[in-house]
Amino acid sequence: MALTTRDVRPAGATHDAGSGSIRLLIADDQALVRKGLVTIINLEERMTVVGEAGNGVEAVAKWRTERPDVVLMDLRMPEMGGVEAIREIRAEDPKAAIIVLTTFDHDEDVYAGLRAGAMAFVLKDVQPEELFECIRAVHHGEVYLPPKIASKIALRVQEDPLTPREIEILDLLAQGKSNKGIAQALAIGESTVKSHLKSLFTKLDVTSRAEAVALAARRGLVRF
Repeated sequence: MALTTRDVRPAGATHDAGSGSIRLLIADDQALVRKGLVTIINLEERMTVVGEAGNGVEAVAKWRTERPDVVLMDLRMPEMGGVEAIREIRAEDPKAAIIVLTTFDHDEDVYAGLRAGAMAFVLKDVQPEELFECIRAVHHGEVYLPPKIASKIALRVQEDPLTPREIEILDLLAQGKSNKGIAQALAIGESTVKSHLKSLFTKLDVTSRAEAVALAARRGLVRF
């Protein structure tokens, strides 16, 4: 996603809410989180929650029936994750306004959500006023990224991206597999594994398997 200074409004800037009520759909697998958001948002003038979903499948179905103005989408949900749900919704409506609302801010989570079509990314501990500001911005077609998230995107863009094969190898490293085990799992030679590891270590700027796995975990590239 190419972002320009015209497209991105920094967090903290003011915005006129405009006329009419903003209709929202909340997708999160935690019922308490959903209820809390519903309570907070419904207290805000010109904002109304019109639907809730506990997983990605429900989120897509609710979006189709309610056609909300803005969707608040958690990334990690059962049955279908947030990223896949975002892709499905945006495939049907490229202008759908979606905000990723999550507990995590791993580099890969941020990048995957925005790449799928989300227009904003805020953490669940966000203050109500900042959340309202974000909702209004996205409703007006603007990308909204808090400074911490924007800096992660900027750093990611500058990095040499990992190939799908390197991501597979990272995952197998995280499982504790040896070079031989990786080679058997991927049906490639051990020399090829060593070559991929050399490239992987260079891109991640690490010198050992343990460092590579630790860094990949912090960035959300592997799950335990």
